[in-house]
Amino acid sequence: MRAIDIMTAPVQTVAPEATVAEIANLLLQHRISAVPVIDDGRLVGIVSEADLLHRQEIGTDRTPRGSWWLRLFGPDHSVDDYVKAHARKARDLMTREVICVAPETPLAEIANLLDSHGIKRVPVLDGGRLVGIVSRANLVRALAAQARPIAAAAGGDDAIRAALVAELERQPWWRSTVSEVTVTDGVVRYRGTIDQDAQRLPARIAAENIPGVRRVEDYRIRFNELPMSV
Repeated sequence: MRAIDIMTAPVQTVAPEATVAEIANLLLQHRISAVPVIDDGRLVGIVSEADLLHRQEIGTDRTPRGSWWLRLFGPDHSVDDYVKAHARKARDLMTREVICVAPETPLAEIANLLDSHGIKRVPVLDGGRLVGIVSRANLVRALAAQARPIAAAAGGDDAIRAALVAELERQPWWRSTVSEVTVTDGVVRYRGTIDQDAQRLPARIAAENIPGVRRVEDYRIRFNELPMSV
């Protein structure tokens, strides 16, 4: 799936001259958490709930951090803090460096961008024109739309085991030389040894995602708990 498949469109926007009150009301009215700032058809910034978090009107503005001489030897955030707390217009409040994607950007790439940059949404630009926005909520909706009950598999236990083994063999944590898989009446059983108990969870999840699996039983023991021969 791509950005164009799940993005919200059209997008609510504001001009650089929009006031804080107008922005706050727009976010509430449309139940959104951010609004792009458009100037002469171009995306020039974005104002999010985070930009409105520390405001002097409601007493949530930050107090100066440390004395002035301490700030000589480290980053001085007081300027940015004051602007966030007192700016009246979008042009002064907005985040200017906006990470954007194209309509054809795969969802995996978008998820990585959101995660690595610690952001909650990315505007979608097509030829420099804002055509949509993809948020974390859009990704969750896409997941909900794709999540369907797993139907029973054709081919019975042999087909289940073949599909499961194929999945396990692709994983770096699976050790086929010390673990074995059997399937009887839809019940998956693991036997053998494991390096650590944490490997049980992904093995169970892998099995539960195979159509036709009714239950998973893991009888493997940790290698360091094997009885020592004398």
